[in-house]
Amino acid sequence: MSFQFPDVDVPPQPWTGRFDGDGPGHRRWWQAVNSGSASWQGEAAGAPSIEPPSPVPGRKPAALLGFASDEGVRRNKGRTGASAAPAALRRALGPLAFHLDRAVADVGDVVVSGEDLEAGQERLGRAVAALLDAGHQTVVLGGGHETAYASYLGVAASPAVQRGQRLGVLNLDAHFDLRDEAIPSSGTPFLQMARAEADAGREFRYAVVGISEPNNTRVLFDTAEKLGVQYLLDEDCDADRVRDFVDGFLADIDVLYLTIDLDVLPAAAAPGVSAPAAYGVPLPVISAVCRQVAQSGKLLHLDVAELNPAFDIDGRTARTAARLVDTLLR
Repeated sequence: MSFQFPDVDVPPQPWTGRFDGDGPGHRRWWQAVNSGSASWQGEAAGAPSIEPPSPVPGRKPAALLGFASDEGVRRNKGRTGASAAPAALRRALGPLAFHLDRAVADVGDVVVSGEDLEAGQERLGRAVAALLDAGHQTVVLGGGHETAYASYLGVAASPAVQRGQRLGVLNLDAHFDLRDEAIPSSGTPFLQMARAEADAGREFRYAVVGISEPNNTRVLFDTAEKLGVQYLLDEDCDADRVRDFVDGFLADIDVLYLTIDLDVLPAAAAPGVSAPAAYGVPLPVISAVCRQVAQSGKLLHLDVAELNPAFDIDGRTARTAARLVDTLLR
């Protein structure tokens, strides 16, 4: 089957990585993605002839879509550079051993041109909606956290939500991102979602793991309370409490949109972000959430945001993000 996405600005490029052989036992992410993308695009030039793994009943093929944007971070007065994140995430994923039992393909990038963030978000939303409609597990590689509202536009237009299934948004983040600003930014996406859900006559179900109290004003906490946002502070994120919190949230929804702002992690694990965390939630706890979500069977869409390769150290943040994506698609 061939898919055309006019909203994608940069078509998928061949992935690279370590080569150990062509057999299934040697497969790495770059080989699996090149195989899936070549089939998707009708055997694109230069793609290797590697047989994809046999699909497993009930396992959706995964589609990766980049969102090259840092306009939202610029508007939010953060450290720009997240527009380079999709390429860095692909480089970090490429050499990983491929143990997934689903096909994976790269769709390419939506690129925010200049200051026109809103047009880029709309294009990404349409692309995500088309992929979900075609039956794919969608993964967006951001981008600043303005990526979240772009993802939401696609999720809200998906068949599952349009049929009335209860959507939950789980954010792994040090910040609420509920700012009430005249101009949307990386700090406003979840307030934008709340208003859009209200306009659609739906309940806004939003939960956050990892909130840093010193990095969120009292106004943001008051906004969260008014909207009924569920959250855990970073200092309260021990493994058992986080597991119970996520279980409780999952119990009240039908489909989940998971967004990971990498600044939820301690700066030692994720130095390459716009706002490195002084405290953060330990990586094993965040990884356990990813496994929990993957095993729930409710994951509709996921994205990873706020990677800033210009401030990364030895690709540490990109490698961590790649590991989380791999876990979520297991």
